[in-house]
Amino acid sequence: MARDFDCPYLGASVELTDEREAHIAGEHPELLPRHLDLIGVALNDPDAVYPGTRSANSRLFVRWYDDLAGGNRLVVVVVSDLEPRARHWVVTAHISGRAIRGVPEWQRQ
Repeated sequence: MARDFDCPYLGASVELTDEREAHIAGEHPELLPRHLDLIGVALNDPDAVYPGTRSANSRLFVRWYDDLAGGNRLVVVVVSDLEPRARHWVVTAHISGRAIRGVPEWQRQ
């Protein structure tokens, strides 16, 4: 059953399909299923949003958590398809201890 997360930055909901959830759980078992709720928080209230590096229609939603693996960033990669209708969906998510490269398109002040 796909999940939808509210994303004020995009002004829309972001879909996490069963297939993408299984991908994240398989590739990043330290994240899912235990921290599924943190994906929703990162989309709803990110610390920063960066343009994606692999696709012009992707963005990285980044949020720092003091208690996530000893203090790390959660990075949620969202793809936005605008045609034939607007759809925003999570392609992957992972925990990162490294700073995100590049200039954010939005950052919490």
